[in-house]
Amino acid sequence: MKIFDAHCDVLYKLWLNPKISFRDSKQLHITLKQLVETGSKVQAFAIYVPEIVRNEDKFEVALEMVQLFYEKILEECPNMKLVKNRHEIIELKEKEIGAMLTLEGCDAIGQSLTKLKTLISLGVSSVGLTWNYSNYVADGVLESRGAGLSDFGKQVVYENNKLKISTDVSHLSERGFWDVMEIADYPIASHSNVYNICKHVRNLSDNQLLSLIENNGMIGITFVPQFLTDNAKANISDILRHTDYICSLGGVNNLGFGSDFDGIENTVIGLESFKGYDRLINSLLKYYSESQVNGFLYDNFVRHLP
Repeated sequence: MKIFDAHCDVLYKLWLNPKISFRDSKQLHITLKQLVETGSKVQAFAIYVPEIVRNEDKFEVALEMVQLFYEKILEECPNMKLVKNRHEIIELKEKEIGAMLTLEGCDAIGQSLTKLKTLISLGVSSVGLTWNYSNYVADGVLESRGAGLSDFGKQVVYENNKLKISTDVSHLSERGFWDVMEIADYPIASHSNVYNICKHVRNLSDNQLLSLIENNGMIGITFVPQFLTDNAKANISDILRHTDYICSLGGVNNLGFGSDFDGIENTVIGLESFKGYDRLINSLLKYYSESQVNGFLYDNFVRHLP
């Protein structure tokens, strides 16, 4: 089965240590070797600029990660191909794997639409508005103020709409979420789970999930253990609980996966790296049809892309 994974932080790890090889490093949850062996067809690579970087340096660091994407992912792995939309994914050849470039938080663009458009021209096809805290676009989920989109933030979403770029609400404050849902043409939550199952601030309420479903958005269930369960350890069965819940809300065609591999230290038991997708697929097939599982793994995200 083909796999579309909507979020990972490989670029962040490569930025921390450029000597790591994406091909087969044991320091990564996702490598080219694992993608090939496990059936990946599209992998999204996030540009995440950490909080420790000074504001004046953040755009430069984002550009460094873009350069790593081109050098370490695309140039060193010829079967990895940049894809930005549904058409380019469909055009991939049998042994080619699509590599999507995404932005996790708009801190790097400051108050500049030019910087946003520059990143998009370099290949970014999905824009997350915040990480956990505030920036000039909006507040994140851990910002106590809980503000929504600024006027500049609304300009960012309108620019995304104009350029047919997904607007990602993962990490966004609840008020910001509702502001996005009013104006975004292509809303997604690339890596968020169900709040009613696991009451973590990063998860989405029933109303938020229903809004994404009703607005033709996508929800990428993530493998972050603390977003899956309140227990000390997370299992694949916890992923199935979140899957079943979203399906019960009518989201069978709006559900995918955004692992957050290489952005997490602790992992789900049995899903310690990308090759664990095989175990997840086997578990899903016990409860869902092959067509539904194909949807969760790949078809739903591709169908919802601009």
